[in-house]
Amino acid sequence: MNYPKAWIDYLIFFHTEQDYFECHEVLEEHWKNEGMKGNLWPGLIQIAVALYHQRRLNMNGAKRMITSGIQKLQSEKAALHSLGLEPDTLFELLENRKNEIVQQKEFKPFLLPLTPSLKKTCILEAEKTGKAWKSKLVRDETIIHKHRLRDRTPVIEEREKQKLQKNRIL
Repeated sequence: MNYPKAWIDYLIFFHTEQDYFECHEVLEEHWKNEGMKGNLWPGLIQIAVALYHQRRLNMNGAKRMITSGIQKLQSEKAALHSLGLEPDTLFELLENRKNEIVQQKEFKPFLLPLTPSLKKTCILEAEKTGKAWKSKLVRDETIIHKHRLRDRTPVIEEREKQKLQKNRIL
């Protein structure tokens, strides 16, 4: 099966470094490039964001994102299956995690239910970059607080550029 590169990248960030912020970044870019249609990519993005929030103890944000992600993905079961996920197992795991978030339970790694062939593809791709598939908790502060630590200069510059273009149109 030939999967989108952004999807494989998402899965590698998700399962090796547990870098949910980067999961959001790669899939959002892919979604934008595809024309921002459907609920599949936004739902998967929101699942990663929910885990990012849970690990940072922002349980309100985590609950909001996982609830929205589950709702979006409900209409995408066939697409989830074609991406190499086991939809029924995925929804069971997501509901369990949502309950843990509601109960304010401590974050623990979340493993997506990948088909064996997709998992093998991801592990081989991860190994090419020296990353190891993990089920243990990663405690890297730069990943946990990535949104605070990243360089926002390009984002700010793009916003200013868009503002100038908008003002020219008006």
